[in-house]
Amino acid sequence: MDNQKTGAQILIECLLEQKVDTVFGYPGGAVLNIYDALYEYSDQIRHVLTAHEQGAAHAADGYARATGRTGVVIATSGPGATNLVTGIANAYMDSIPMVAITGNVAVDLLGRDSFQEIDITGITMPITKHNYIVKDIETLADIVRDAFVIANSGRKGPVLIDIPKDITAKKTKYTKKEAAEKRKSLPPKEKKINLALELIKQSKKPMIYAGGGVISSECSRELVTFGERLQIPVATSMMALGCIPADHPLNLGMIGMHGTVHANLAAHKCDLLIVAGARFSDRVATSRSNFAKHAKIIHIDIDYAEFDKNVVSSVHIAGDLKEVIAELDKGLSPADHSEWLTVIEGHRKPLKKVDHSDFPHPDFVIEKVNALCKDPIVVTDVGQHQMWTAQYYPFQSPRTFLTSGGLGTMGFGLGAAIGAQAGMPDRQVVLFSGDGSFHMNLHETTTLASYGFPVIVIIMNNSVLGMVRQWQKVFYGNRFSQTDPHRKTDFVALAKAFGIDGLRIETPEDVEPVLKQAIALQKPVIIDCRISPDANVLPMIPPGGSAEEIITEM
Repeated sequence: MDNQKTGAQILIECLLEQKVDTVFGYPGGAVLNIYDALYEYSDQIRHVLTAHEQGAAHAADGYARATGRTGVVIATSGPGATNLVTGIANAYMDSIPMVAITGNVAVDLLGRDSFQEIDITGITMPITKHNYIVKDIETLADIVRDAFVIANSGRKGPVLIDIPKDITAKKTKYTKKEAAEKRKSLPPKEKKINLALELIKQSKKPMIYAGGGVISSECSRELVTFGERLQIPVATSMMALGCIPADHPLNLGMIGMHGTVHANLAAHKCDLLIVAGARFSDRVATSRSNFAKHAKIIHIDIDYAEFDKNVVSSVHIAGDLKEVIAELDKGLSPADHSEWLTVIEGHRKPLKKVDHSDFPHPDFVIEKVNALCKDPIVVTDVGQHQMWTAQYYPFQSPRTFLTSGGLGTMGFGLGAAIGAQAGMPDRQVVLFSGDGSFHMNLHETTTLASYGFPVIVIIMNNSVLGMVRQWQKVFYGNRFSQTDPHRKTDFVALAKAFGIDGLRIETPEDVEPVLKQAIALQKPVIIDCRISPDANVLPMIPPGGSAEEIITEM
């Protein structure tokens, strides 16, 4: 039996070994052999063709966030490869497992400034966990396998494989292998566990600050159980929303610049902060010297590089979060921190509702989506709408909130929503965007239309660049430089031009009937939701400020 296969066929066989069922991408000259193999294997791997490679990268990212599996994106050489860079960087900053596959010119043309040649491995070195250029077909299969292991081991992230065109055409022997397990982290050190146990036992006012690592390590349930046994309240970063149900009595909500007042004040007053899979982002620790300044800090993370990088900890424990929590749990008895919880409750205030004349209130729209949609996956772009969604949407479970955290990529949302819907076809996907963000990659509307992905897109349209304008209002004396672009885009007409339904919300009375109409369509739809340009995201801690300087009125 001849088991000789081309490099392109070997690539697809290796993707099948990894249980890949969907890839996102855009064809071009350097990847023609790969696309010919995709045609041959089209009954086993679905390819989603986007309008632009950046959209394909965001789709692979959204697929990974929603499903917990590795996202895969394919692009051709030159501009196809460079168009992936923002999407790869976005996945890198948020620790999302992704394998990006790019084509390149033939090996003997490398370094000659050939047509559509680019050193994509050099360009992406700072934004990938690892990258490869395959110059020998005999190494191809093992490189692909290794890429998936690396993407999913330790702190997850993107890996890039650059494959010259002649490598995809050559033939060699292929032997199927089972997918390798991710590399196990070293067990937490007993000495560190014991030090942490002593701090927890001594604490009268402990608090957990949970980050995206809780969701990445699939230990949301264990963290909640740990908090319940010890009566420790939990605040989350934006990336961790959903790891503890919104209505759980221990949930303090989001912490940081636009977090709840009581979460930020709890961090300021606690005597012990247990940091689980978080990195003290400047959007959380807005003032590194003042953040949790009265507390001992236990920092748990899988990435050694995060320890003492932003905030110095009393004890840091390296390891898989699920394993570390299990070890801590063994050494602790149930505790009573009711007095501390009562203090926190005294600071708990409902978020101030946004009220601007006859415009629909953003919080009202978001809460209506929650009331009318059955357990959707919620995706956002970046800006005011993102913060309102984080503040007002009551996330109950992990992997239901997909947003760009570390890089803050405007234009992320539409591609990510496509990826989420492709990966979770039985779930309703709702995208909250802003008119500024939506303009960034609105061409991906054609992907929604072409595949009929029933995503509900809600554009919070205030006709301004809302978040930047808010900063200009607060910190720049109302000097609104280039944040009122006077764009005349008719999003309803645009939707129809792309071949999908477009609806409009102009008054508070429109909200419920329009949302019900959109849900009933069970098709892709864009809703142009007009909101006030003067609606602000509050509360807000000024950059470099502390919890005591939180702004609640504007």
